[in-house]
Amino acid sequence: MEVLWWILIVVSFLIGFVGVVIPVIPSILMFWVGFFIYQFLISGDELGWVFWTTSAVLTVLLFFSEIIANSIFVKRFGGTKAGEYAAVIGVIVGMFVYPPIGIILVPVIAVFAVEFYQSRNRQQATRASIGSLLAFLASSFFTLLVFIFLVIWFILWVFVF
Repeated sequence: MEVLWWILIVVSFLIGFVGVVIPVIPSILMFWVGFFIYQFLISGDELGWVFWTTSAVLTVLLFFSEIIANSIFVKRFGGTKAGEYAAVIGVIVGMFVYPPIGIILVPVIAVFAVEFYQSRNRQQATRASIGSLLAFLASSFFTLLVFIFLVIWFILWVFVF
């Protein structure tokens, strides 16, 4: 039976990695599923409070990284404060509108619309909206790095420590 649990853990981790590329899949949730399978079905005492606390902090950080990255990148690419707000709202709305493409396109379109409305300058609006797209890519890369760290740390915690 333990082999089945390990297969489910590996599958949940793989689905989590796929979720980085396909945002409709709740990637971090899939990692937690793998952690919980191990904790409750294989070994209830090996993953300590340090593991759980660090994983929880990284989860919260990942949740906000997309929003924060959009705001920072839009500003860095010449967007206004209204464009930053549009990016943040676009990320939140994009999670629910036409997933998985919505989380990418809604912020880009929202930033472009707000910036173009304010400046009537298509070039500036395009530049700010490109910042939103690059923010998605940067936060996806950050998510991937965190996932790799979590998997390696999980493996070390289970088999080495």
